[in-house]
Amino acid sequence: MSNPANQFPASVIASKRCRPGCAIGIVSAALSGGAIAQTQLFWGDLHLHTNYSLDAYGVGNTSVTPDMAYRFARGIPIYYKVLDTKVQIDRPLDFLAVTDHSDNLGIDVQIKSSDPLLQATERGREMIAAAGGDKPWPGLMRFQPADGNRNDMLKAVTTLKLRQSAWQQEIAAADKNNIPGKFTTFFAWEWTAMIDGKNLHRNVISNATAEQAGKFYPYSAGQFFSLGNIDSNRPESLWAYLDTTSKKTGVDFIAIPHNSNLSAGLMFDIVDSDGHTIDAQYARERMRWESLVEITQTKGTSEILPELAPTDEFAEFEIRRKLLIGTPTPPNPGDYVRTALLRGMTIKAGIGVNPYKFGFVGATDNHIGMSSVEENNFHGKIALDAKLSDHLPKEKPVIFPAWEMSASGLTGVWAEKNTRESLFAAMKRKEVYGTTGTRIALRVFGGYAFDANDARANDIAAVGYKKGVPMGSDLTAAPAGKAPALLIYAVKDPAGANLDRVQVIKGWLDSKNAPQQKVYDVAWSGNRKPGADGKVPAVGNTVDINTAIYTNDIGTPQLAVAWTDPDFKPDQSAFYYVRAIEIPTPRHSLFDAIALGIDVSVTRQPATLQERAYSSPIWYTP
Repeated sequence: MSNPANQFPASVIASKRCRPGCAIGIVSAALSGGAIAQTQLFWGDLHLHTNYSLDAYGVGNTSVTPDMAYRFARGIPIYYKVLDTKVQIDRPLDFLAVTDHSDNLGIDVQIKSSDPLLQATERGREMIAAAGGDKPWPGLMRFQPADGNRNDMLKAVTTLKLRQSAWQQEIAAADKNNIPGKFTTFFAWEWTAMIDGKNLHRNVISNATAEQAGKFYPYSAGQFFSLGNIDSNRPESLWAYLDTTSKKTGVDFIAIPHNSNLSAGLMFDIVDSDGHTIDAQYARERMRWESLVEITQTKGTSEILPELAPTDEFAEFEIRRKLLIGTPTPPNPGDYVRTALLRGMTIKAGIGVNPYKFGFVGATDNHIGMSSVEENNFHGKIALDAKLSDHLPKEKPVIFPAWEMSASGLTGVWAEKNTRESLFAAMKRKEVYGTTGTRIALRVFGGYAFDANDARANDIAAVGYKKGVPMGSDLTAAPAGKAPALLIYAVKDPAGANLDRVQVIKGWLDSKNAPQQKVYDVAWSGNRKPGADGKVPAVGNTVDINTAIYTNDIGTPQLAVAWTDPDFKPDQSAFYYVRAIEIPTPRHSLFDAIALGIDVSVTRQPATLQERAYSSPIWYTP
């Protein structure tokens, strides 16, 4: 039974007639240009790789193209060559960005198809001959030319014209599958910078039309070699490119850092690429382009590390403590989103600008061309994960063991329409949130006038917009005697598990400008009572590890609350974001263990997990 004080109004419960992939029937009033507009919740993936990515092709995805990726996300069956079978998503998405690596974009496909631009070069003909006929082509990542000089070979054939040819194929696939009002595609790519195995990758999402996208080539990191002004592994150079391209074409961009957890402290550093202390100009440029961050995906959670938040009992969740190259990485506040938010406020106190004031998204980063996030039907990160027996631990460790990967994540966007313009605008204003693959509907508003009755309103969102601001926004100048309040509501995934609890994570600068953090349980299911430390006891666990079956007879379908900060001090800067957490459910590794007839301990992963959603923050500035 739910805590009655947190009961959610029946008027916002999802309709049972909701089509797969739809916005679950929750419609709310949003302020748009001074008028009331109806917003809906749309689900999508902003980070997916196809066979046009060099690494995806090199680890087995030789057949799933950008067009197939969009078709799969729309709910259309595709042929999956690796398993020689058709595959189809259970619940279609509303939008998708294929973000293939701009470095060597599409080159393996061009080699295998004997592209005329490659045929025109001696090195190109050498590669085509190696991949010709029925010969298995291992992909350029594994191919060694006769003289052993792979980088020279790549530089000889990878002209700007060849790159633009592959980009045109990406444009064509996105344009073909963009259906305004039904399914949205974005012209996007991944900028894949890496320094000594330390991840600095960004996914670049544009609001371009097909015509505009044809006027530029995606900026590259020059991982294998550089072609001068179209390659650099410096984020500052990427931002300069985006600025120049935006002025030239009228296109706007968002560059989304991903896997900050694998950056060894570089992603949210206190210095720039040259080692100079971050100044106001750097902070402004970064926030102009990097207003969002990927908080969860297959290679782990980037929210927080338990060692950096020892009192947060939910921090140990899908954590990867190894770099991309497999070497261990020690705890570093420059790697995680929560500590970056704290660091951003500290930097602002010194220079007046916050370089780390971002909203949250979730994505898959799958390299199989399929947005696969269901624990019971997870297709894996890479094509080599398709064969279940190959998941068993190897004598020689692999960098990305299949069972270490997370079946995550998705982005929820509150927008007026399912169009590129509307979705992109919502992302720019940070009215978005990330989930670990679940489709929890989550709304968060901040203000000074909310009270307990607002959580029982028939239209909570209308109240939220009238009295406050949505996630991703700012609060300033608290009225005398008032503290920030959050109006929160969360509804379970219609096809998923009940909710355990809703938490508010607060970060602030104390009187000495030292960063502090605290987690508050603010709404929960059942009749549990907080302990002396304010923490609510565990909800329980109904998962049968012999069958991977669980029951929804614990938890609650919805939670709503108006929470006021009990520790507020008007002269202290702060941020607030919300975590909505499900009851325990089976992890994909448990499903695999049962199918293989092995004990789940063999997977070296937990049998269950508690899926969650992370709202974008709301900031308070004195």
